[in-house]
Amino acid sequence: MQLNTVIFDMDGLLIDSEPLWQEAGSELLNQFDLSLTDEQYHISTGLRTPEWIDYWFSHFGIPKSKALESISYTENTAIEKIKTSGLVMPGVDHILRFFQERNFKIGLASSSPMRLIDVVVDKLNIRSLLHATVSAEKLPYGKPHPQVFIECAKELNVLPTQCIVFEDSFNGMIAAKAAKMKCVVVPVSNVYDEPKWGAADLKLPSLDAFTEEMLLGL
Repeated sequence: MQLNTVIFDMDGLLIDSEPLWQEAGSELLNQFDLSLTDEQYHISTGLRTPEWIDYWFSHFGIPKSKALESISYTENTAIEKIKTSGLVMPGVDHILRFFQERNFKIGLASSSPMRLIDVVVDKLNIRSLLHATVSAEKLPYGKPHPQVFIECAKELNVLPTQCIVFEDSFNGMIAAKAAKMKCVVVPVSNVYDEPKWGAADLKLPSLDAFTEEMLLGL
């Protein structure tokens, strides 16, 4: 079936927000005299904040009674950091123009809360380019479950098999493939060579590396 739709993840793909989410998470865990290695943090990228909190609170044995205030603290801290310091990722202008010129429907599907999506969409001035914006925040399931991508395809009135997903996280890649969509991954440099990305249809060092030949090869 012909590809006619592209769906973008947001954090770490369109905006360099993952280091800021990591800072927010680290500041939270510091309150409990705990910390994560970079390797540990990358295991949990792509998760919604409640799932991230649940995962690491279970791992470290932190009382779950502190989860709700910790979710609020982490999200509020990250949103403020991203609003103030978040930078556009390389190639965003290229990739959006690439698909706009080919009359693709363009969607955004993120694990982040909608209030952060709104901050980023306005910060990058891309609202007029998006035909659908979906947050997994209030969906029954988050990544690596495919629901957020499936919901985005529904809003765009297309079949999953007509969609290409661009992702930067392992959990996002699994979600895209489970949704039966093509998946292009753009991992951060320190995990770029890991074999786990083999499930993707294509791996790129940057969004601006995507070409017409690559599109035709998907």
